[in-house]
Amino acid sequence: MKYVVLRDDDTHALTPVNYLEQLYRPFLDRGMSVGLATIPHVDTRITLANGQAELYLRVKNELGEGRIPIGRNKPLVDYLRANPGFEILQHGCHHNFHEFACEDPSVIIEKLEEGNKLLLEAGFEKPTTFVAPHDRFSRVGLHEVAKRFRVISAFWFELRKLSPLWWPNYAFKKFFSMAHWQVGNLKLLTHPGSLVTHTYAYDSILPRIKENIARRKLTVIMTHWWEFYRENRPDDALIDVLHQIANYLATDPNVKMVSFRDIADGKVPLN
Repeated sequence: MKYVVLRDDDTHALTPVNYLEQLYRPFLDRGMSVGLATIPHVDTRITLANGQAELYLRVKNELGEGRIPIGRNKPLVDYLRANPGFEILQHGCHHNFHEFACEDPSVIIEKLEEGNKLLLEAGFEKPTTFVAPHDRFSRVGLHEVAKRFRVISAFWFELRKLSPLWWPNYAFKKFFSMAHWQVGNLKLLTHPGSLVTHTYAYDSILPRIKENIARRKLTVIMTHWWEFYRENRPDDALIDVLHQIANYLATDPNVKMVSFRDIADGKVPLN
């Protein structure tokens, strides 16, 4: 049996409900879990190097500017809570580029606690899983996150950012070319990059997904909701590809969709 967990990044207070509904209804209706890496207190002033707003911020905003807590968007929170197939993962705090690459433990702890507090105040369960903005950690940041979460999902982990106590486990992972690894009860997951993207030929995406699933026991599929609505217009062809993936995952008897909580609870083999 092959296992798959789905992670969609950058849900925040300005994310339109209808976007998530259109994208993930085929998954929810089939009883599949969708992990939403959620920004607890999004900073709407973050820009790209060219001064333009980050793509996940280019949505209609009726909630003001500056930092906006997820709980301020009650329709979004009510929708997510009414659909238990959505699993909330903590995605940083404000989603600043170097947010968890900081070397000051007091700053890291403050952001972790603020983010967790805002998610709980919005009525969500305490997340088991943490996703760092842009996958960037300092050794201090990774250490503090590891004390508070049971799963860390990232693109990669750097040896120099790891505690020396973790090095033997990391060396074992590297030697055997494993996608995922574990330190005590902490699971550290990596993913093969963003495969569901407009930068690939659309007819190549599902074959890439299948190829990656065939190569490992557990595959993390990562998406970004905003990529399907570039310039606030739906990319119907890319959305159709996502729904083809949902159908494949639901109908292949050798593939099982799981949640990040399942992984945290040790119900899913990592490798």
